[in-house]
Amino acid sequence: MLHKSTWLHLRIPFSFYLMPVFLFALSISPSANTGYTLLVFVILHLFLYPASNGYNSYFDKDESSIGGLENPPPVRKELYYTSLFFDLIALIMGVFISLEFALMLLIYGLISKAYSHPSIRLKKYPFGGWLMAGLFQGFFTFIMIYIGINQLTLSASLQEAVLFPAFLSSVLLWGSYPMTQIYQHEEDSRRGDYTLSIRLGIKGTFMFTAGVFVLANIGFILFFLQYFSPREAILFQVFILPMLLYFFYWFGRVRKDARAANFKSTMQLNTISAVCLNIFFLVIYITHAI
Repeated sequence: MLHKSTWLHLRIPFSFYLMPVFLFALSISPSANTGYTLLVFVILHLFLYPASNGYNSYFDKDESSIGGLENPPPVRKELYYTSLFFDLIALIMGVFISLEFALMLLIYGLISKAYSHPSIRLKKYPFGGWLMAGLFQGFFTFIMIYIGINQLTLSASLQEAVLFPAFLSSVLLWGSYPMTQIYQHEEDSRRGDYTLSIRLGIKGTFMFTAGVFVLANIGFILFFLQYFSPREAILFQVFILPMLLYFFYWFGRVRKDARAANFKSTMQLNTISAVCLNIFFLVIYITHAI
């Protein structure tokens, strides 16, 4: 029986915030298999992502708030072995989809470990850590999901209609990722992790995110106009409006008092963003599946 602290550090509910990548890939899939779609979802959101969370928590040993966990309890050695076990389950299940899919799961797992393991620790490099996190949680994962739910080979997926949205997934994450670090400056600095958010500063992080999101939005508009219709491009603007309103409301508070850049506000932005994007991509999928 796993200790409560281990379950907490796996942060399974936090996978909700990574769900837009899955739903985006699903929404553009021409021949998604229901069984494989459910299996890919379970592998990623119940095993692969929690394994990464747990492994990261074990080596970080955070004492202050982390994503999805306001008051993290002390980690146990059990967490380390559990995260590896979850990775193993994900790999075994992935083989039932395809060996290519399982290999991509393995690569993702290795990169996530390199991100937090002290011998490599990509997290301590402001631009390298940011680049790798966005690339693998976005572009790489999107392609992995796409070949899994459509039962395709990697080579068959390397086409503009797939690579374009895969890249947009990374751009979204490159914009939002520094925001997830904005309340952790003190603890990250104490560990020697010079994150991009620390490099940018609190106000600089907001400005950087706003700039990248403008680029992402332009990319989404071009994508929907090219592969869908103006209706989807307009609908996307409607669905992202709540997150934009909260973002600028929060930025206004932070400009008056930097202490407003806290865990609670970060999670509120993450929640609004995830809800809006998840519903939007579900609408696109359902609309085009009927």
